[in-house]
Amino acid sequence: MNKQKWIAIVLAGGKGTRLNLLTHTMVKPAMPFGGKYRIIDFALSNCRNSGIDTVGILTQFMPLALHSHLGSYNQFDQKGGLAILPPYQRNDDGIEWYEGTSHAVYQNIEFIEHYNPEHVLILSGDQVYKMDYTLMLEQHIETNADCTIAAVEVPWADAKRFGLLKMNHATMRILDFEEKPDHPSSNLASMGIYLFKWPVLKEYLILAEQAEHRDFGKDLIPAMLEDRLKLYAYLFKDYWKDVGTVHSYWRANLDLLDRGKNIFLQNTDWPIQTVASQYPPLFLDERAKVQQSLISEGCEIFGTVENSVLFNGVKIGKGSHIKNAVILPKTIVEENVWIENAVVGGQSLIKKGVIIFSKNPERHLMVVGNHVMIDLAIEQSKLQSRVKMVMT
Repeated sequence: MNKQKWIAIVLAGGKGTRLNLLTHTMVKPAMPFGGKYRIIDFALSNCRNSGIDTVGILTQFMPLALHSHLGSYNQFDQKGGLAILPPYQRNDDGIEWYEGTSHAVYQNIEFIEHYNPEHVLILSGDQVYKMDYTLMLEQHIETNADCTIAAVEVPWADAKRFGLLKMNHATMRILDFEEKPDHPSSNLASMGIYLFKWPVLKEYLILAEQAEHRDFGKDLIPAMLEDRLKLYAYLFKDYWKDVGTVHSYWRANLDLLDRGKNIFLQNTDWPIQTVASQYPPLFLDERAKVQQSLISEGCEIFGTVENSVLFNGVKIGKGSHIKNAVILPKTIVEENVWIENAVVGGQSLIKKGVIIFSKNPERHLMVVGNHVMIDLAIEQSKLQSRVKMVMT
């Protein structure tokens, strides 16, 4: 095959354990977002809008919902298109599961070699942002970088959740990298978006197989810095959210209710594509009250919805009040229910009279799992397995 300028690899197989009850039945990139999308739609749309037409998607944990979504995707129709790349059996020893981020890519060297790219873009499938990757590629080529890492400043309180960079601000060259330190000395966070020269990446993928974690942040990037390769930061200053926790997921959805932060209203020439739904139009009863909210197709509203995001097919009963909440698809909220400062999983049933409430969501957020029923008469032990107050 003729040499391609670049291809993308999307890491979409992590368990997403910090998303608590919401990822017991699906991987994090498959999580619904913004009323009608899936989180992985952002990485894939950024690729398409940036002219990248060969994308490999590495899947592993709870892949059914993600595979179903990708199976209906029709946004890539040239060259390599989308390729779903789960672990597979290579010899008589059985399947070798992906054990780290660099190990997952190492297992797919054959796929990358098939396209013979000059550069390989490594992406995370669980972030909310719009980025023109061609601008990153231009800087990468101009600096003759072996690796370029997209970076963004984060609040100091959140810094320990990320890999952190130190760089020469005049040249953008990376001087040091710390993976999720307990005591951060920088708040310039890696976005988990890496652009490599393919020959360099291949060499270090092979070397990282001998490392403890077989991970980009813990092994591969530090090894490249130790060997004095040319690593540069690409600074990103627009909206970006890593939705790795329930609180960040809740906040990113509610950010859409602020016109200044609504990512879909920013750069409308850069659309986020998704799989079209077949739901009927929204229905609002004469008693319904809706303020500053996103209400998706197929919803039926008989109560009050305030400052909330409701996904496809949600039903809100008479006398119920929903405030500062994110309610995932096909959940039914019966009459006289109060839900405030909460995330409610999909295809759940909230029975009459239930109250799900947190006074201070910045410290504690209420979370209801997927496919559960919450009733006033439910035993306390069963309730705790279905509804949790998550500390943030």
